[in-house]
Amino acid sequence: MLITHENLAKSESFKMADVEGSMPVLAVTAAVGAFVLLFVLLCGIGRRQNDKSENDDKGEDKKQAKKLQKQTTKKEKKPLGHRKDAKVVFNHPWLAGSLKSHSGPVLGLDFSPNGKYLASCSEDRSVLIWHVKDFAKKEHKSIRSNIELDHATRVRFSPDSKAFMVSLFNENAIRVIKIGRKDDGSIGNFQTALDFPKGHDADLINTGISSNGKFIMTCSKDTTIKLWDLKGELLSTIDTHQMNNSHGAVSPCGRFVGSSGFTPDVKVWEVIFDRSGQFKEVIRAFELKGHSAGVYSFAFSGNSDRMATVSKDGTWKLWDINVEYRKQQDPRLLKTGRCVHSGTSVIALSPDGVTIAIACNHDISVYNTVNTECEQIIEEAHILPICCLEFDTMGHYLVSAGDKNINVFHNIVGFRAHIAELEEKKRSAVGQTHRQRIQQQIQEACTKLKQLGASP
Repeated sequence: MLITHENLAKSESFKMADVEGSMPVLAVTAAVGAFVLLFVLLCGIGRRQNDKSENDDKGEDKKQAKKLQKQTTKKEKKPLGHRKDAKVVFNHPWLAGSLKSHSGPVLGLDFSPNGKYLASCSEDRSVLIWHVKDFAKKEHKSIRSNIELDHATRVRFSPDSKAFMVSLFNENAIRVIKIGRKDDGSIGNFQTALDFPKGHDADLINTGISSNGKFIMTCSKDTTIKLWDLKGELLSTIDTHQMNNSHGAVSPCGRFVGSSGFTPDVKVWEVIFDRSGQFKEVIRAFELKGHSAGVYSFAFSGNSDRMATVSKDGTWKLWDINVEYRKQQDPRLLKTGRCVHSGTSVIALSPDGVTIAIACNHDISVYNTVNTECEQIIEEAHILPICCLEFDTMGHYLVSAGDKNINVFHNIVGFRAHIAELEEKKRSAVGQTHRQRIQQQIQEACTKLKQLGASP
């Protein structure tokens, strides 16, 4: 087809028409886009303002909440019994006094065989020696021995009261420390005499020294008891076969070693030496059978003819162990009492076998073995659970430890039992002079009880 001037003119006219027709559409599209963009910008600005307002509100709410919390905290006070650093003053009618020189929890206690001293060991890396004669005084002085780079978990006096041994926490072994003397005979400095080799894999839970000085006992958490001579030489190893040991002890007479644990009995062995004093053997002596669950703890009387036990079954028992066990004679069960508290317990038996004290958690219950009655419950004796409970060698005091203080109680049950014993002697006395002398003793004992704030 030939392109003529006429055709070209028509083509140009069509293009001009298309451009003129598309102009309104572009204008409308641009206007709509501008409106949408403006709307989005306005929405964004509004959202940011709302967020800022909400954040300001939240910040203000947090400030108000903190302010209210501070006001509430100032008003609320925690119970004293649950405040670690609270200065709680414990008091009880039977309390003779509190020994307060340790700066950490007390872990072990022991009275010297001569009855003059009490030794205490603590997490504060010290052993303190206290004078028993000062228990009734307001001030209680002590002599300090430091345990370097370790702390003692148990302490035991030597039979002559001239040394003591401690079980070391980190080393899990025994250290013997001699007690020095001054010119006036009072306690002087302390000197390490011997460190025993480590003999147990499991932690030590108790130690003991025989009264004849022939052996030392160590008892660990597993089923192991070891006997040593005074030079640190191993004499014998006993497997208690109780799954685990809960307690181990040496009898005051120095003949027996006992253990309790998971099983419901207490096993007792005799440690035998020949006539020349050389170690011979360890033989099974007897068992205390009667509990229906594991035995937490046990204790001997002063002359080793009685034993007391406390069990998971909720009872305590008193036994006569003065029997001919070599002729297969079994210990005799004398009394059974019901514990007023349940849980892991520590038991102590007075030297005369009349008073039983049981510590469970923070409380102490005191029983009369004659009638099995609980004569006193000492509540919240310590802020921390009680770990130590001991009678002194004369049976006049009961001491307890759990926190950094040592509480000393009068053995009121023992005083009352002594009066009852004197009354019985008076009834069977022959002669007016004898009865008058006993009556005077009764009056003196009653006066003493009244002075302690207790009734006969």
